Amino acid sequence: MGTSKHINFDEQTNAIAEICKALGHPTRMQIMTLLWNKNNRTCGEIVALIPLAQSTISKHLSELKKANLLNVKNVGKKTIYSLETDKIQLLKKYLSNYLSNRLITAEEKPKVIPASPKVKRGNKPYLKQYNYEFEHKNPETDLDSESLHN
Repeated sequence: MGTSKHINFDEQTNAIAEICKALGHPTRMQIMTLLWNKNNRTCGEIVALIPLAQSTISKHLSELKKANLLNVKNVGKKTIYSLETDKIQLLKKYLSNYLSNRLITAEEKPKVIPASPKVKRGNKPYLKQYNYEFEHKNPETDLDSESLHN
């Protein structure tokens, strides 16, 4: 395995990256949504609402906890999970600032870059010059089907 370059970013950038990484799974997003709708849930309550194994839900809760997105409170044998609102506010502030600074004007709208034509290399008559997968796209370069199968 190769090594990766490590760059020291500021604390806020690292915190946002950690939050986004933790939220980068649909199950964890669903857990966060459930806790947003009704805070202070047990793992059993979450399992009852998401059709996954208890061990899978626990693993996802652990990832969210590791990113400091959840508060955990033990009450007897039960573990109660709730949202860590400070982290949510940090993400909200970051996204609000980013989006307010990135208003897309008409000139900045994404443009579709046309594909460059395929270059013929060597003696390969079965390849079309441009787009050999879609016969209807370049009728002038169509080859007869017999030469395609040879």
